[in-house]
Amino acid sequence: MSNRIMLNQTSYHGSGAVNEIAAEVKSRGFKKALICSGPHVAKSDSAAKIKELLDDNNLPYEIFCEIKANPTIENVKKGVEAFKAAEADYIIALGGGSPIDTAKAIGIIINNPEFADVRSLEGVAPTKNPCVPIIAIPTTAGTAAEVTINYVITDVEKKRKFVCVDPHDIPIIAIVDPDMMRSMPKGLTAATGMDALTHAIEGYTTKGAWEMSDMFHLKAIELISRSLRGAVENTDEGREGMALGEYIAGMGFSNVGLGIAHSMAHTLGAVYDTPHGVACAMMLPIVMEYNQECTGEKYREIARAMGVENVDNMTSDQYRKAAIEAVRHLSEDVGIPAKLEALKEEDLPMLAESAKADACAPGNPKDADIEDFKTLFRKIMN
Repeated sequence: MSNRIMLNQTSYHGSGAVNEIAAEVKSRGFKKALICSGPHVAKSDSAAKIKELLDDNNLPYEIFCEIKANPTIENVKKGVEAFKAAEADYIIALGGGSPIDTAKAIGIIINNPEFADVRSLEGVAPTKNPCVPIIAIPTTAGTAAEVTINYVITDVEKKRKFVCVDPHDIPIIAIVDPDMMRSMPKGLTAATGMDALTHAIEGYTTKGAWEMSDMFHLKAIELISRSLRGAVENTDEGREGMALGEYIAGMGFSNVGLGIAHSMAHTLGAVYDTPHGVACAMMLPIVMEYNQECTGEKYREIARAMGVENVDNMTSDQYRKAAIEAVRHLSEDVGIPAKLEALKEEDLPMLAESAKADACAPGNPKDADIEDFKTLFRKIMN
């Protein structure tokens, strides 16, 4: 059996990395950018910095900022129209996972017009051409969309999210600059950080995990656990650690998959518009409890990476409990709620069906049926 690793052509990391954008655009001969962002990011200091860099280097661009927090099919369609109208030849995706995911879908459709029906991109679509070149600049430390081959779109009509997995969509350049993340409010920092931790833990325990992905995920768990509290307080060390940790997690899970914490989070986001990171944080310790007997000694290494002491002297039951409690404790410390008020018993059949059908579910180390999903969802009900 072979294992595949796919990453960006080029990535830049650290404070000031964003200043590399002009040189990259010029060296690659790009002519005009469509900047994809959300409405709030478009008005931020981060967007002002990008526009300043482009203006100072006489690099033309137009802005498309009609992107929701959970990007929709309609957002993608309008983005395709905007790209064509701008006569652009590359995309700068600025923001969190939402604009980067939208940029991926836009770029794929532009170069693979037979997939203009956005729903046709669900799963592993047989696209033939690489997407429009994307320079991804995250302003959140969570999704790792800048380095992954995945993107998620919301189908508002059907009240569901669908996952697209396509090696043709990976941004050619990722610029991961913690300075671009400093304007994130505490709540968003916490939620996106817990999303990154979920990526790392699910990627480490998924059925597709192997030695190289394990290396990425364990280092990501260590960095995120050490840095998230500081990032929420906007310390330099916290921001820098989270910027690196979320990217490293993406290097891993993009190539091996995730599990049912993500499939359930996708469902909660589609039905209740729950922020993705909050939904992941709610589900992660619950799913870890469900999976624990199918993970061998991995929870010992998760506990160790999260700073739990004396794990080598613990029984398997003890280090598994310690790992789960470390996750719960971190989530509580950064202010993530444990319950979802909107969730109701009568919604459970629909939620369970949707979560089971999600593209992330097959990677879970323990198979789950409809009744299992209902039971797990109940654990976050008031």
